[in-house]
Amino acid sequence: MIIHDQDTNQTSQAPILLVDDDPACLGMLSDVLGALGIPVETARDGNEALEMIYQGDFRIVLSDWQMPGMSGVELCRRVRQRPLSGYVYFILLTSLDRQHNLVSGLRAGADDFITKPFDPEELNIRLRAANRIVSLESRNVIIFALAKLAESRDPETGAHLERMREYSRLLAEDLSHQPKYADIVDADYVRTIYLTSPLHDIGKVGIPDHVLLKPGKLTAEEFEIMKQHTLVGFHTLDAAVREQPEAAYLRFARDIACSHHEKYDGSGYPYGLKGEDIPLCGRIVAVADVYDALTTARVYKEAFSHEKACQIIREGSGAHFDPDIVDAFFRHEEEIVDINQRLNDAMVCPELPQMSPSVSYPVGPVPTAN
Repeated sequence: MIIHDQDTNQTSQAPILLVDDDPACLGMLSDVLGALGIPVETARDGNEALEMIYQGDFRIVLSDWQMPGMSGVELCRRVRQRPLSGYVYFILLTSLDRQHNLVSGLRAGADDFITKPFDPEELNIRLRAANRIVSLESRNVIIFALAKLAESRDPETGAHLERMREYSRLLAEDLSHQPKYADIVDADYVRTIYLTSPLHDIGKVGIPDHVLLKPGKLTAEEFEIMKQHTLVGFHTLDAAVREQPEAAYLRFARDIACSHHEKYDGSGYPYGLKGEDIPLCGRIVAVADVYDALTTARVYKEAFSHEKACQIIREGSGAHFDPDIVDAFFRHEEEIVDINQRLNDAMVCPELPQMSPSVSYPVGPVPTAN
């Protein structure tokens, strides 16, 4: 949607989804919004609209109330029942009794109502208001800023976060086309893993500097401390989940932070989860994280070649990694190489200033897995 608002000076580019079983009304709405410079996509019934919402990127939906099959209010209710990575602002268009609609529509989760016949100027004003509300959701920026904050304590990671989210997105997109995962991984899942995978190491903010910034191999004791970053991240994000239980992306981020060092054969940490007991998002990020770590230089090692990294990942299939995700990795090997070269540290990220190791953060006890 493109709505220019003098009050907010903000622009949103996602199209509005128009839903109406009446072609004449659908055409009229499309013409009005087109004249205002607002891109739209259309659906002829609630079922088609629901599928488009799940697979697309719509932030505002304008739906007729009365439609055969799935009504507008039922469509709204179904959208609210399934947590999505971003909030969908829902406007119902109706010619029914206003008070009756207000009660039942609000119960279904509608945000606003427009009465037929609608006034184009009123419609424009209401859409501008919707755009302001949608624009307040600056979640993406906040999440990436938090991830960069954690990364700033480890100045050698360079463009790690940028590459990580691209690898994770690519692997998730591949799984979405595999029959085994078709009911699990949809467009919204792909967007969410792209959004939240940069938070995989957020728990490193709780690791003492003498361990996190040590320029060499960790001792066994130090490694035990380092491993706790998965639990620090879990507890931090789980606290956010308890504050906002409807925020699906926070649960996603929490599961990634906790499980991305688990191994498919059960030998990983923190809980030694095995196989599909490991959240799928964690299994995806594990492959992305290891590949990037292998192909990136560190103070304690040289960067491995792509070929050597591929050998390690192939040998880890069924042990360290989920074989399905390893297969997805090799189906997109050329694209993986392209991302690695395009987001090269030297080309993307200027050198970060060295952090002073003057502050240490206590690490809490390891909780018992449920």
